Amino acid sequence: MKKLTLALALTVALTGCQATQRQNATTGESETNSATKGALIGAIAGVAVGLATGDNAKERRKNALIGAAGGAAIGGGAGYYFDQQEAALRKELLDSGVQVERVGENQLLLRLENGIGFQSSSYQLDPTIHRTLRGVARILVEYPDTSLVIEGHTDSTGNDTMNQTLSERRAESVRSYLVQQGVAPGRAISRGYGERFPLCSNDTTAGRACNRRVEIQILPLK
Repeated sequence: MKKLTLALALTVALTGCQATQRQNATTGESETNSATKGALIGAIAGVAVGLATGDNAKERRKNALIGAAGGAAIGGGAGYYFDQQEAALRKELLDSGVQVERVGENQLLLRLENGIGFQSSSYQLDPTIHRTLRGVARILVEYPDTSLVIEGHTDSTGNDTMNQTLSERRAESVRSYLVQQGVAPGRAISRGYGERFPLCSNDTTAGRACNRRVEIQILPLK
């Protein structure tokens, strides 16, 4: 009986999801989206609570279905929100040179790399990146229930102190521009990491260009 109740409850949860699959941007393979995963987890939790309440089997089955529906709505909410925001950013940033990555279920990463937005050794935003950042800001304003961590990184050219300062100023330049475009200041913080976290080898020109970047983490609003 419990297995039947659980099966019915999961059907209730999945019925409320507009789409249960998305394409993985890295592998191209289909995967279950965050909304569906969250809804399933919430539904199972709701079933467990429902089965533990009620004076008889009929009441427990009824409570399990109610709990599944409520749990699915709560569990699927955050995942669905990030699914929608990810889709909007991918559409906005198509062919911009900015990578949009999904990190876990409730985190997005925007990577401005290969020197996009800055001249060498400068933290002043290049005018060529303004249009792209306006697009990013527009989506962020549409989805206000997220927080932002903007991180600057450099290659290994120059000394540690210079690179640390440059990374901090580049991150703050991006943050300031997004705020100017309407992103709430309290949502965003900037950090600099200098040359400490390279993505590529600093032994080649291409590798150093890869390591000069600004990343924008989009996280659940605390």
